[in-house]
This record gives sequence, C-alpha cells and structure tokens, in this order.
Amino acid sequence: MTPETIITLGQRGLELAIIVSAPMLLTGLVVGVLISMFMAATQINEMTLTFVPKLLAVAAVLLLTGSWMVGLMVDFTETLFKDIPNLIG
Repeated sequence: MTPETIITLGQRGLELAIIVSAPMLLTGLVVGVLISMFMAATQINEMTLTFVPKLLAVAAVLLLTGSWMVGLMVDFTETLFKDIPNLIG
C-alpha cells in the first residue's frame, strides 16, 4: 500500500463525510439564522426558541435524506471491501 493510496482513501472518506453531513448542517445553519433574525427583531432572549426549531428541522432532514446517506456510506464501504485485494497486493 503506497502513501498515495492511503491519501486517496482518506480524501475520499473526508469527501463522503462532508457530503453526508452537509444537508443537516446547512439546515441547522439556515434555521438558526432565521430564528436569530426573528429574535433580534422581537428582542426575545429565550434559548429554547433557538434549540427546538433547529432540532426539529435537522430531524426532518435526517428522515428525508437518511436513506440516501446510508446508501452512500454502504457503497463506499462495499468499494473498500472489494478493493482490499488490490490494496494489499
């Protein structure tokens, strides 16, 4: 196994992690900004007001895109297992 192969595998793994986490993180970011703007406009300082909508939005995105995320991770893992003979030899 060459250093280039290890770097390529690590890079593919990081790319997969970014792709899988992006929908939930972006949803949390957008909902957080919208709630913050609402709180600034109304001068409400309630911490649960920011937490609960973000939690619900991220859970909804996870339900909607969860099967797609698992599919990507399973494909990556299957590819790794199939490439083991090539990586060793």
